[in-house]
Amino acid sequence: MSEDESGNYRMHEPRRDESRMDERRPSRPGELDKLSPAPLPPVAAPSADPGFGLAKPSASEEWMEKIFNGPHGLRPVWRLALYFIMYRGLRFCLLVLLAYGMPDALFLWRQTAAELGLAIAALVPALLLSRVEGRAFGDYGLPWRNAFGKLFWSGAAWGMGSLTVLMVGLRGAHAFYFGTVAVHGPRLLKFAVFWAVFFLIVAFYEEFFTRGYTQFTLTESVGFWPAAILLSLGFGALHLENPGENWVGILGAVLIGFFFCLTLQRTGNLWFAVGFHVAWDWGESYFYSVPDSGGKAPGHLLRSSLQGPDWLTGGSAGPEGSVFLFVLMGLLWVVFGRVYREVKYPASISKNH
Repeated sequence: MSEDESGNYRMHEPRRDESRMDERRPSRPGELDKLSPAPLPPVAAPSADPGFGLAKPSASEEWMEKIFNGPHGLRPVWRLALYFIMYRGLRFCLLVLLAYGMPDALFLWRQTAAELGLAIAALVPALLLSRVEGRAFGDYGLPWRNAFGKLFWSGAAWGMGSLTVLMVGLRGAHAFYFGTVAVHGPRLLKFAVFWAVFFLIVAFYEEFFTRGYTQFTLTESVGFWPAAILLSLGFGALHLENPGENWVGILGAVLIGFFFCLTLQRTGNLWFAVGFHVAWDWGESYFYSVPDSGGKAPGHLLRSSLQGPDWLTGGSAGPEGSVFLFVLMGLLWVVFGRVYREVKYPASISKNH
């Protein structure tokens, strides 16, 4: 406060320090950005360091991972192990159920139920594993869209035709005689239908168990033909349970199974083999009425007979133990290979093997 010339007092306005204001005021528009605080450095993502809780797997864990898993998930050997464990468990349960549920049933009905149980035990584990593996069930050899289609009936024609060639050859060698008709009237048709259904169940079981899921999975590991050899030996081993079977008949079954592997490779699925299998067994057991894998079926059509040395007739094993069968299988292999030239087994496997 000061006194002016007239003697009045006035208040002084505070003086601004222009020099300091000029220092704080940006001289250029772009310099305002320079006065902003510096941005914080980016925060680094936590590394796979134990201090961040993301510990690396131990050597033992990596070792276990390599044992059980391959490039495409669970290794084939472990998938096969799971399949066989489930198969054996289901087989045991179903056969126990059969023993207690049908104690007084006739032999043929008990036998049919037993074969149906075996077929279920072979098919259900593969159905469950197809969900685990993310595959269609048809990849294992039985696509339902082809069920009882052209391949099935072609296989049935080949099966019945091949068996007829074998029986005519045995007849020409005086080792087989047709005899007379054994059943008449409604029984003739009844047994014809019964044995057709029975052997259809047998074909589903034996073909899928030895050339379905097992062939598909083992092929991933060792390749198609090594798997085919191993599983054809297994197919022959299934016949060891049959009474009256002999080692020549077992070898004949192995050769038939190996031929079925060729039909699988060339047609891409099991429907041809199933049709062939049904017709062959039905023709042996019912139509030509000869021993099939060591046993002669009741209700057969003819009173036929086999006469001559065992190497020719097959002995107790029937025509599957005859030397003529080995010649027939060789001819079938050549003819079928010429008719079905293209390999159609699933590309997801065959391209690598």
